[in-house]
Amino acid sequence: MKVTQTPTVVITGASSGIGRALAHELARRGYALGLTARRMPLLETLRSELLAAHGEKIRIELASLDVCRTESVSETLHDLFARLGGVETVVVNAGVNDLIDIGAGQLEKEINLIQTNVIGAIATIDAAAKHFIQAGKGHIVGISSLASLQPIPRQAAYCASKAALAMYLASARMELQAKGIDVTDIRPGYIATDIVDGVEIGKLPFAITADQAAREMVALIERRVKKGIVPRFPWAYVRPLLGHLPKRFLGV
Repeated sequence: MKVTQTPTVVITGASSGIGRALAHELARRGYALGLTARRMPLLETLRSELLAAHGEKIRIELASLDVCRTESVSETLHDLFARLGGVETVVVNAGVNDLIDIGAGQLEKEINLIQTNVIGAIATIDAAAKHFIQAGKGHIVGISSLASLQPIPRQAAYCASKAALAMYLASARMELQAKGIDVTDIRPGYIATDIVDGVEIGKLPFAITADQAAREMVALIERRVKKGIVPRFPWAYVRPLLGHLPKRFLGV
């Protein structure tokens, strides 16, 4: 298998939010990129922005991917890997959130959230692991959340989905380490994106911009840490209290 000399990163859910910010930060650092999302027009706009901002020589390949369509995830990703000439890191970022009231007849929303954040993420990890096992090396990065550690009202399904992803990543790390594959679990706190209404700088505790989050995340990715919290301050110090924080501290 031919591997590109320039480090190559594939990001799922790259059309908006954290994924989009990661694409900009990685492009700024000279990485070749494979970008996936459901909305191809947004990916094409992002590619144009990246080329204009960071230079026409940056290698960028796009793929339309809905991780909920698990039957197509592996084929789509392996085609993208082939077009890139190989890949060193896959960032499992595609995810959704929603404010859902338990007992209000919104079960379909919860099922969709679990399908995307858990089943779609597992399908992505499986496809990446298959590629990396054949290569004898690689790096899988999952974007879970501090919500995996702290229950939040109206986000029960989201918290459960991120706890499931965090545990899957931990198990995958144990299983894949002997095969030369590193697994990183990045746990963001409040990031100001459009994934859910109400996450605004100054409104929720310690909220940061997606650009700041991306800078910290890429630093963790480059170090291939097992686990990382973003932003590190103050959440790394609040970490022992997670699971016990009162509602008033959560901004809900």
